[in-house]
Amino acid sequence: MKQYGVSDEQETIDVFNKQIVDSWKDMNEEFLRPTSMPMPILVRIVNLTRVVDLLYKKDDGYTHVGKVMKDGVACYFIDPAPL
Repeated sequence: MKQYGVSDEQETIDVFNKQIVDSWKDMNEEFLRPTSMPMPILVRIVNLTRVVDLLYKKDDGYTHVGKVMKDGVACYFIDPAPL
């Protein structure tokens, strides 16, 4: 809160959420560029980031599993979109 000069907890959360959105944009942009790194490694890194984003987006979904987490897991693994 001191670093960004905000006094309200919600403002701090908003600043962090903006950083997360900007980081996703950077990751997706860099993912599309050619690199010497093997693609399977990059895919694993992005997938790990997606899992962390799913677990901690709103609350601590890892420790306190709720409806959002159950719906997310069901969406990804039980009823995935057809390819």
